[in-house]
Amino acid sequence: MPEIRVRAFEAPADAEWAAATMARAEPWVTLGTGYERSLKLLGNETRERYLADVDAERAGFLVISMQGAFVGYVQLLGVAEAFRGQGVGKALIDFAEQRIFRETPNVFICVSDFNLGAQGFYARLGYQRVGELKDFIIIGHSEILLRKTIGPIRPAAA
Repeated sequence: MPEIRVRAFEAPADAEWAAATMARAEPWVTLGTGYERSLKLLGNETRERYLADVDAERAGFLVISMQGAFVGYVQLLGVAEAFRGQGVGKALIDFAEQRIFRETPNVFICVSDFNLGAQGFYARLGYQRVGELKDFIIIGHSEILLRKTIGPIRPAAA
C-alpha cells in the first residue's frame, strides 16, 4: 500500500485538479455536473476541503460540511482513476470519520442509486442506508442517504 497523506486544500490549483477529476468520472458524468459546476462546489470555502496525496501527487479529494441539518456530511469524495483500488478512498473516509466524530456522532453520505461500486464500498465500511431521495439531482435516479454512527446526538436523559 502506498503512503497516503491527507491535507487541506492549499491553493486554487487543488480545487481545479479535483474539478477536472470529477468532470470525467462517475457519478458526476451521469449527474451532468461538469467542470464548472464541480469547480463551484469545490471552491465553497464554507466546506472543509481536503486532498489525498500519494508520493506528493494528488490522488483524491474530500469535501465535508459541518453545518446545516446533517452536520458531518461527506459532500464529495473522489479518487483519480490511476489511484483507485489502492486505499485512497478508504484513507479519505477514515480521515473524514476521525474529523467528524470529534464533534458529532454521525457521518452522512449520499450515493447515487446507479453507483453500485460506491454503495458496496460504503457498506463494507459500516454505512447503513437510512433514506432515499427520489429524483433529487436528476430525474429517474435517487440519491441514497447513508449513515454511520457511534451514538445519538443527545444521550438518554438520566
